[in-house]
Amino acid sequence: MPLFTFGLNHQTAPLDVRERVVFNAETIQQALRDLVDRQRVKEAAIISTCNRTEVYCSTDEPRSAVSWLADYHSMKPQQLDSYLYRYPQDQAVKHAFRVASGLDSMVLGEPQILGQFKEAARSAEAAGTLGLVLNKLFQRTFTVAKAVRSETDIGASTVSMASAAVKLAERIYPTIAGQNVLFVGAGEMIELCAAHFAAQHPKHMTFANRTEARAQQLADRFIGRVIPLNDLGAHLAHHDIVVCSTAAPLPLIGKGLVESAVKARKHRPMLMFDLAVPRDIEAEVGTLGDVFLYTVDDLGKLAREGLDVRQNAVAQAEVIIENHVTEFMHWLGSRDVVPAIRSMRDAAERSRRHELERAQRRLAKGEDPQRVLDELSRALTNKLMHAPTHALNHADDEEREALAATLSRLYDL
Repeated sequence: MPLFTFGLNHQTAPLDVRERVVFNAETIQQALRDLVDRQRVKEAAIISTCNRTEVYCSTDEPRSAVSWLADYHSMKPQQLDSYLYRYPQDQAVKHAFRVASGLDSMVLGEPQILGQFKEAARSAEAAGTLGLVLNKLFQRTFTVAKAVRSETDIGASTVSMASAAVKLAERIYPTIAGQNVLFVGAGEMIELCAAHFAAQHPKHMTFANRTEARAQQLADRFIGRVIPLNDLGAHLAHHDIVVCSTAAPLPLIGKGLVESAVKARKHRPMLMFDLAVPRDIEAEVGTLGDVFLYTVDDLGKLAREGLDVRQNAVAQAEVIIENHVTEFMHWLGSRDVVPAIRSMRDAAERSRRHELERAQRRLAKGEDPQRVLDELSRALTNKLMHAPTHALNHADDEEREALAATLSRLYDL
C-alpha cells in the first residue's frame, strides 16, 4: 500500500482549529485502532503536539483516511479541508525527515519534536498499527534527524518557548527574582519552563498537576511547593506569573477566576502563558485589564531569535534529507517486487523438489548415480529455462529486442 501523510500545523491552521483535532496520550492508541479498523489503512501513526497534528499511514484510499480525521473529532470535512496538507509517497518521506530535523518547527531547529516522533512510534507499536513500512520510515527519520543535528548548525542559537517566556517576563517585571511563579501541569514543556525560570531565582515556585506525585517531583527538583489542582482558584491571586501546559480537554482557568484574582491583587499585573493545545486558559482572559496572556503561537513569534545562524544550515540539512529520501524510496520501491520474487522462488523450489524426488526414486531402484545426477541437472536446467526461452521465442518484433536485453541483464550474459 502507498505511503501517505496528512495533517495541519502552526503554518496552515490557527490555534482555535489546531486545538480541535488534538489527540491526547490517553486516547491515541484507541484512535489508531479506530482508523485501521474503519478505513482501508494497513499501518498508522499519529504525531499530535501543540503545533501540529499529523497522520502517517499506509493506504490505498487517502481520501477516506483524511475524512476519518474530521469524523473522529466530530467535525465536517469542509471545516478542516482548507487547513490540511497532503503528502503522498516521497513527499511524505521528505516531510517526516524535515519535521523530525526541526526544519518545519515554529522554532527552527528545536529538538523536542524528535522525542515526539519517538513517542508516536511507541504509541503506534503499542496499538499494533506500526508495520514494516512505518517502522522503517520512523527508524530512518531518527537517523536523519541525528545526522542533521550533528553535521549542521541547525540547533545553534536556538531560542526555545521556555526561554522566550522568560525573556517576555523580563520585559514586564523589573526582575523575576521578586515574583511568584505558578506552573500548572507536569509535562516536558512545564519542566523546561521551570528550569528556565528557576535559573532567574524567582521568589517562590509552585506546582499544580492532576497527578500530585509528578508535581511533587518537580517541586523537589526546583525547591518549590505543591498545591492541589482543584485549589487553583484559592491560590491564583498569590502568583505573578502563571505557566499552563496540560492535556486537559477543556480550559482549567476561566475569565471569572482570573477576574477574582486580579481584584484580590489590587490590579497588580499578572502574566499568564498558555502553552497548551487545547488551551488551558479561556481566551477571554486576554481582554482583562492588568492581565498579559500569551499563547503558544505568541511565544513562537518571539522565539525566532538567532534565526540567521540557523537559516544558513538549512541548505545543508536539505541536502542530507534529499539523500536519505532517495535511499528510502529505493527501499520502498524494492518492496513492490517482493511478491514477484517470492513467486519465482516458489516455482523454482517446486521444480527442485519434483526432480529431487524423482532422482531419489531412481537411486532407490539401484540406477547408476552418475547418470541420475546428470539427468537431474539437465531436467532442472530445462525447467528453469523454459519460461524465459518461451517468452523470447513468442515475443513480437517490437518487444523481442527489449526482452533479450532484459534477459541478458538478468542472467549477466
